[in-house]
Amino acid sequence: MAKIKQFTITIENRPGTAAAIATILGNAKVNILSLRGTAQGTSGTIDLVAEDAKRAKKALDEAKISYTETAAEEIELPNKPGALADRLEKLAAKGVNLKSIHATASKGGRKAVIVYTVEAQQAVQAA
Repeated sequence: MAKIKQFTITIENRPGTAAAIATILGNAKVNILSLRGTAQGTSGTIDLVAEDAKRAKKALDEAKISYTETAAEEIELPNKPGALADRLEKLAAKGVNLKSIHATASKGGRKAVIVYTVEAQQAVQAA
C-alpha cells in the first residue's frame, strides 16, 4: 500500500477541459498515473494521481489551476474476480469509510490498481 497524493480539480463541463489539464501536465513532464472525471450540469471534477506530486503541483500552480490535495492510498491487487471485493471488505471491517475510489486494470493484465481516499482523520492500517 503506497501513500500518495490525489489532486482534485473543479472544472467547467465543456469539450477540451480535461485535455487542457493533461496538456499542461504533459508539457511539464508529469506522468499521470490515474485519472477520474465526473460532471453534472455545467461543472465537474477531475481527480488525478501524478507520478511526481511536486512537479504536478508546480505545473498546476503556474497554470493558475485551483486544486485540493488529498492524501490517498494506492494498492496493487491481482487482476482476478473477487480481489477488489476482498480488499474492500477488509477496509470495511476496519471501519474505513471511503470518500472516493477508482480502479483500473487492463484486460488480460496480471495486476489491478485501486486508488482511494478516506474520510478526514481516519488512519488506515494495511488491510
